[in-house]
Amino acid sequence: MQYRTLGNTGLKVSEIGFGGEWMDGTLEETLAVTRACEDAGINILDCWMPDPTRRSNLGDALQELGSREHWIIQGHLGSTWQGEQYVRTRDLDQVKPAFEDLLQRFHTDYMDLGMIHYVDKVEEFEQIMAGPFWGYVQELKQAGTIHHVGLSTHNPAVAKLAAAEPGIEMMLFSVNPAFDMMPASDNLDDLFGDYSDEGLDGINADRAELYALAEQAGTGITVMKGYAGGRLLDAATSPFGVALTPVQCIHYALTRPAVASIMVGFTTPEHVAEAVAYETAGPEERDYASVLAGAPRHAYYGQCTYCGHCAPCPRGIDIPTVNKFYDLAAMQAEVPDSVREHYRALDVRADACIACHACEGRCPFGVKVAEKMAQAAELFDCW
Repeated sequence: MQYRTLGNTGLKVSEIGFGGEWMDGTLEETLAVTRACEDAGINILDCWMPDPTRRSNLGDALQELGSREHWIIQGHLGSTWQGEQYVRTRDLDQVKPAFEDLLQRFHTDYMDLGMIHYVDKVEEFEQIMAGPFWGYVQELKQAGTIHHVGLSTHNPAVAKLAAAEPGIEMMLFSVNPAFDMMPASDNLDDLFGDYSDEGLDGINADRAELYALAEQAGTGITVMKGYAGGRLLDAATSPFGVALTPVQCIHYALTRPAVASIMVGFTTPEHVAEAVAYETAGPEERDYASVLAGAPRHAYYGQCTYCGHCAPCPRGIDIPTVNKFYDLAAMQAEVPDSVREHYRALDVRADACIACHACEGRCPFGVKVAEKMAQAAELFDCW
């Protein structure tokens, strides 16, 4: 296992990490996966999940293995369990007991990385930094309850603000080819870019700016959604019309500036082995660039690539974002809590669509947008 320094924190983290979101099995299953991670040299774990079972199973597994000191844990602030479901909140009356619960279930008195959970709006970031939530974060750090401050976001605009904030030392950010390589353009060739040198050509300008800023500021990045919820691993669902392998997705994420580790979701020891195979993979196995450059371009027809040509919507729907959440959710047997919450946080949801079809005339890929909005509304309204 290779290790990287997480920005200016000085922490040495394994370049492949353990994303705990999908670890919802029994304690025995959790223990087997955790042991496989430790045997492979994985030492960073992300735990945003508020539900008691997953928290307890992960915490008990670490206690049984006697390995708390081995792990660098990303523990989230603002992810709470209310009425038997996940609720993201900034209400300190809910945030404080939820974080104390996390510490108790992990049998520890500190989190290595205290993560300000899921901030996707600039206005919300500004409110947090100017309000009592930020004060609470600072109290935790001064007390040693959190050793370093982080933030999780999917929005490069928020991520850029976080990278420019000295008090935020690292971030958990969504990185994969489908999210990164989709600039708004009338030229399909622009969507692929020039990846021959694994540089930033072809990447959305905001994301390129983020990576550069984070690298310059020493704001380390750990990666979520590296497989795009599994979408990239299947040619039928990949926006490129070709399937990438886990090794290729991992390599893409790890070639981004400022990235130290990619959090991979595991439910079995075999999933751990599949990801850790990256460490011994050769250049050909890691080569995502040739796959993307040779992808069949007709595969884009009918698929949303989140390019934004459909805008503006007369009802104010952020069509690319709705489609992104729908695509992520549709990959799973059940809508993941995190994706559901992201959709719920949208100002205007898919059910506001009036099927005017104006957006469809602007879509370069022939996506039936009104139909997609109806599908998204049906899927997300079934909670």
